[in-house]
Amino acid sequence: MHRSEGIPKRVLYVITGLNWGGAEAQVVALAQGFKRRGWEVGLVSLLEAVAYVDTLEREGIPVHSLRMRRGVPDPRGLVALARIYGTFKPAVVHSHMIHANLLARVARLLAPVPALISTAHSTIEVGRSFRTERSTHLAYRLTDFLADLTTIVSQEGLRRFVEGKAVRPDKALYVPNGVDVSIYRPSKEARDRLRAELGLEETFAWLAVGRLEEAKDYPTLLRAFAGVVKVKLEARLLIAGEGSLRGELEKLIGDLFLQGNVRLLGLRKDIPALMNAADAFVMSSAWEGMPMVVLEAQASGLPVVATHVGGISEVVVPGKTGYLVPPRDPDALADAMKKLMALPPEERIKMGLEGREQVVARYSLEAILDLWEEIYESLLRPRGGPASGKGTRI
Repeated sequence: MHRSEGIPKRVLYVITGLNWGGAEAQVVALAQGFKRRGWEVGLVSLLEAVAYVDTLEREGIPVHSLRMRRGVPDPRGLVALARIYGTFKPAVVHSHMIHANLLARVARLLAPVPALISTAHSTIEVGRSFRTERSTHLAYRLTDFLADLTTIVSQEGLRRFVEGKAVRPDKALYVPNGVDVSIYRPSKEARDRLRAELGLEETFAWLAVGRLEEAKDYPTLLRAFAGVVKVKLEARLLIAGEGSLRGELEKLIGDLFLQGNVRLLGLRKDIPALMNAADAFVMSSAWEGMPMVVLEAQASGLPVVATHVGGISEVVVPGKTGYLVPPRDPDALADAMKKLMALPPEERIKMGLEGREQVVARYSLEAILDLWEEIYESLLRPRGGPASGKGTRI
């Protein structure tokens, strides 16, 4: 009898926190996609869930918050998660981000589940130093026996996880993020409407999207943009996102005399429209996994200037879909931004369309859902595993 016979199509997603961010958006997209495909779906957030809850519950996807506190180990969260395993009875538990990955693994000791997958969304998941990366890899290595499969959203991340012995090579797989290319797509109507609303007129507008936190390195972006404005006085930079560094960034904008050129838009829920309002996308991250916003920008037809970190080089092809620069180098970033702005409009448009073609071909949400469904089902078959899947190994 096959291991999957008699086991319902039921998947439980576990994530560290359900907030507004790329990893969270991807998990929500997976949950919604599998619900459409006839799976019973549940979602658990270790921290208090603050985003997407109403949307998910309207679609019949229950959301459980363990209400754990960041940085405070609490065994009650472990017991609560094990209890959810027991009541929901998932065929597959699919966890995302390090804290959820570790808790989901240990909870399996208290409440067995047929299959458990851990997904890492960043090349360096905690902090930014070699020491913290080594500690993270050790935590994964010690609990690896509790997971059936560990996936990483970039090939660079997969390489580092295997070289750091965070996971056995035969249990590691690269599975990229997926983008709904029916939502993120070029739209002249959205462009005209939002550019008028933002007062952009014929101004060249850059867009950056992401939390105002250290990883995104907005100070480097602002210093680079100060160099851009010296040669293109009317250029604009729109930054969508919120975070703990907003006050610091507001001060830096003033210090650089960029008040008339930079707009901090705060938290926005109309990112597809904002993508269309922009002429190009820029990302200055110090470290990354496979940033959803870069894929979304490309799906929207935008050329991209970004730092050469994490999996970004896997999707931005220099000279073809944008430009790559070293991290923490405002001069190099400014030069790349000026280089792209100096291109004839038809060349920039061609770059953006090439990026969209690449995303449609390799990163469409439906294709990634197909891949995940194949992986889930392969793990539920006798001697299941990723061998029959189309993800990439080292």
